[in-house]
Amino acid sequence: MAQKRSIFEEVGEKAQAPAPQPGLIDRGSGARGAIRLWLALIFVLVAAMILVGGLTRLTDSGLSITEWKPIHGAIPPLNDAAWAEEFAKYQATPEYQLQNKGMSLEAFKAIFWWEWGHRQLGRVIGLVWALGFVAFWATKRIPAGWTGRLLALGALGGLQGAIGWWMVASGLTGTMVEVASYRLATHLGIAFVILGLIAWYVLLLSRSEAQLLQARRGREGRLFSLATGLMHLAFVQVLAGALVAGINAGRAYPTWPDMSGEFFPSNALYVPDGGAVWRAFFENEGMVQFVHRMIAYLLVAFVVFAFIRSRRSAHGVTRTAFLAVLCVALLQLALGIVTALTEAHLHVAITHQLGAILLWVLIIRARFFTQYPVAGSIRKGTQ
Repeated sequence: MAQKRSIFEEVGEKAQAPAPQPGLIDRGSGARGAIRLWLALIFVLVAAMILVGGLTRLTDSGLSITEWKPIHGAIPPLNDAAWAEEFAKYQATPEYQLQNKGMSLEAFKAIFWWEWGHRQLGRVIGLVWALGFVAFWATKRIPAGWTGRLLALGALGGLQGAIGWWMVASGLTGTMVEVASYRLATHLGIAFVILGLIAWYVLLLSRSEAQLLQARRGREGRLFSLATGLMHLAFVQVLAGALVAGINAGRAYPTWPDMSGEFFPSNALYVPDGGAVWRAFFENEGMVQFVHRMIAYLLVAFVVFAFIRSRRSAHGVTRTAFLAVLCVALLQLALGIVTALTEAHLHVAITHQLGAILLWVLIIRARFFTQYPVAGSIRKGTQ
């Protein structure tokens, strides 16, 4: 119905337009930019935590601290008596008795600091999350629907700390001189889950809810499914890599493309104590490395296929995202080969782990752009 006009209103006078009101979908948007920066900081810390954890494993430092003291353990030994006490606890472990007997105090300090640094970084991550969450929650700046997501990240971080100790405890009894490989895989797997969730959240927060809703209308369903499958396979490969690290299988077959002259190691099904054959997939160096290699080839083939399919996308950002995945996947394959040939040399192996982090995040980023495409402008065409 047309608005009634006053009889005293001048013919040429224009009624004042009402002030624009934000749409319902944008209300309660909170401090998206600030939360995004906070999550980006946590992302960097978690990535660093994964790398420090890898170095702790490569230097055989993970069992140097024999107790779990989430608060008191933040203070390292400060005098000779404290160092002697800490060293005596380590001397009672199977790793010292069976593998490092006669180790000097100075050598012990070197591995102690790696493990202490790893745990300390975990405490820093927890503190950064807690301070940020409480600040955003207390000032009511968390966007609508995001409180549960951010709280879940903190819960996963707490769970990760407990699993870390569960992993370490497996190497402190009996005749174990390493942590249980499947516990190491669980620990690393959850770290990658946390990293992946943070990456996804940072990408979501880079746009408003209205922009996300608009972008989702152009969702590329088939390509999204491919990216999801690629993400799952990459995660399986991360777990397989953890199993390799858990039993030092990366140093067992320093040849490529064969494995010491064989395609499939002849002793791959051997289990030392005559246990069930399935244990070979966790405990036999040949089998564990063979599986890791085969998944790597399959993953690269899958990446190539997804890249070819992505060329059909109308969105340039999506095509570029899959190109980045392809380039890093090929680089990661080359790093894996060099890691095997150098018997998991420290610098090469940790670079390989960094490549896994980069590839994981790029796959998640490509998946995000299939779900929320970036459309080109009308003037410039599809970008």
